[in-house]
Amino acid sequence: MVPDLIWVLAAAEEAGAGPDIGKMIGQLLQYGVVGLIVVLLIVGVLVPKWAMNNLIVDKDGWRAAYETERDAHQATRQQLAAAQASAEVATEQGQAMVRLLEEFGHRPQTAPRST
Repeated sequence: MVPDLIWVLAAAEEAGAGPDIGKMIGQLLQYGVVGLIVVLLIVGVLVPKWAMNNLIVDKDGWRAAYETERDAHQATRQQLAAAQASAEVATEQGQAMVRLLEEFGHRPQTAPRST
């Protein structure tokens, strides 16, 4: 049975069915630990130290940018809240002034509307 399987595999390889991935992996793994390390590097399970250091530096840069942006947005929200509060105070003061003037008998004049 095994010779038949070898004969079928050889016939498929001669027919130009493409590269046999299993054969290539088998050739790499026959070298033991070195072959396993090479396969793990190719697959991406193992990463070189320089690549990992680059990823860590990149991650730290993105984190710093995110925190800076978050702080800037928080400052913007605080400024908008302060502006809203001062606008509300100005509106209250204007309404109080209108009530006070109406109590003294002043009638508010409205500007004529333009068409």
